Amino acid sequence: LPHSQGKRIPLLDVLQSLSLFLLPLFLFLLFSLYGVCVDSYKPVIIVHGIFDGPQQFQNLSRFIKKVHPGTEVTVIDLYDDLLSLQPLWKQVPDFRQSFNSIMKNAPDGVHLLCFSQGAPAMNLILSSYSTDTDYLQKVFHKTLKKNVHFICYNKLGQKVSICDYWNDPHQRLSYLRNNIFLPLLNGERPHTWRENFLQIEKLVLIGGPDDGVITPWQSSHFGFYDSSENVVEMQKQEFYLNDAFGLKTLDQRGDLVTCVHSGVKHTTWHSNFTVFRNCMEKWLT
Repeated sequence: LPHSQGKRIPLLDVLQSLSLFLLPLFLFLLFSLYGVCVDSYKPVIIVHGIFDGPQQFQNLSRFIKKVHPGTEVTVIDLYDDLLSLQPLWKQVPDFRQSFNSIMKNAPDGVHLLCFSQGAPAMNLILSSYSTDTDYLQKVFHKTLKKNVHFICYNKLGQKVSICDYWNDPHQRLSYLRNNIFLPLLNGERPHTWRENFLQIEKLVLIGGPDDGVITPWQSSHFGFYDSSENVVEMQKQEFYLNDAFGLKTLDQRGDLVTCVHSGVKHTTWHSNFTVFRNCMEKWLT
């Protein structure tokens, strides 16, 4: 797994392979980190999304314990509620430290489930080592959409987590020059993270057309707008065609899976038992 200067990093010393699940706009991300096979279920670590905290994940915790009795489930209690607006570059080290402390007691590996912006944060933790319902729409109202780049694509804006993953298809150059987070994560700027990303064992992308927040909803499957706001599917995206961070290779390996559900709103993905049953349960062993 991810290395630093040719050495295996402490976070992942005991891990040999990894599966990852993604819901809208990195809405819901599940990493399965496997060690040796054992009869008991591996611990599950949950990372909440923007404006969330541990209490929003009580249902999901119950789902897991119901189908896999005895599973140890931990919801990370960091950057809750308004504190989730802190820049992701600031949040990541604290989440990494929390994961380290849990993983030290899990020699057989763990599963990581990350909702909303918790997913790109976790992706960054893995890659850098060698959104969100009506309340979010009120932050960036449709009438302000054309002007958000003035707010986000500068030093001050990049201190707010939402701006870290704001991708404006009409302001491509400004996005690439001034966004210090997402272009690196997507391989749109040169970096050395591709090899680390390719150590993901399985990537399952989960989303649906009725999310109500993620625009376009196909971004849950790495699709996005072109400059005319036509949706371009993942396989036609430049970063996929160039295999910028390894997504095409993962697909060609047969390790990229999509799971689409209609009728699910953004804030109900993690409390929808059908989604859990169809898209996640079998991977949590």
